[in-house]
Amino acid sequence: MSNTSSILVFSLSGFSATVNYRFILFSLTLLCYCLIVVVNVSLVLTIILDQNLHEPMYIFLCNLCINGLYGTAAFYPKFAFDLLSDVHVISYVGCFLQVFVIYTYATTDFSILALMAYDRYVAICRPLVYHSIMSVRRIAVLISLTWLVPIGCEIAVLTLTSKLKLCGSHIQKLYCENWSIVKLACSSTAANNVVGLIIIAFYCAHVLFIVCTYVRLVNSAMKSKEGRKKFTQTCVPHLLCLLNVTAALLFDTMYSRYGSAAVPQNLRNFMAIQFLMMPPILNPIIYGLILSKIRYKLVTLFMKAGQTFTLGLRV
Repeated sequence: MSNTSSILVFSLSGFSATVNYRFILFSLTLLCYCLIVVVNVSLVLTIILDQNLHEPMYIFLCNLCINGLYGTAAFYPKFAFDLLSDVHVISYVGCFLQVFVIYTYATTDFSILALMAYDRYVAICRPLVYHSIMSVRRIAVLISLTWLVPIGCEIAVLTLTSKLKLCGSHIQKLYCENWSIVKLACSSTAANNVVGLIIIAFYCAHVLFIVCTYVRLVNSAMKSKEGRKKFTQTCVPHLLCLLNVTAALLFDTMYSRYGSAAVPQNLRNFMAIQFLMMPPILNPIIYGLILSKIRYKLVTLFMKAGQTFTLGLRV
């Protein structure tokens, strides 16, 4: 295959390691995806339906959950289908669409986490001017940027990738990933490499910003009992989410570019899907358990749903 016009489908060779236990993996995948949908939809509905939760922190959390649903929708249905199939292929257009959704999901996650860190910094370090800084208009602008900037970055990346001449169609992963496509090129990939590294650096700067913000938050929170309580309740879950996402994405990104083929395929597969599996489940659970307002509203919501279901059975 000498160019992109002759490539109609890509094959996903990562499934070669799943053949012997694909039915078990299919069951676990279905369970995992159902859990992701249930916990994220529950949190989104709780925040939308309760006027008392229409505050910046909960609005950002709602966006985090919506982003989790958006990203996993590009992976789990296709992954579950491929587990039961003997042929593991994806169309050229479908591959690029999957790359776009999965990586805009990942980068949007970092943007939202950075926004949440800024919100907590203002709330704890500058409480007297919190509402003037985090106005409705500013929140709308910031949320728009957390979605639009990642979309713009990924469009730039995929535009460059789509112009490459490809000499192969075998992607050694469970899903389509940009650098795996770039490695198939038989033309120069210097521009792709530079743009990719710039975007990686840009989102590493997000992590650095979050870390610096939390250093200031810790210094401020330790000065009072109320500050320590607020930090524990709202910032600790945020830090756990950040560590989870950063570790998973850093491994996947670095391994795609510089990894050794000596690493077992099973380990590569697990690490490649970790950021699509753990954050969408853990984010709503962590926040749902630790944030008292969310926990109370979730319990109330499920109790009402249970009562409605019981009454329906009696009728």
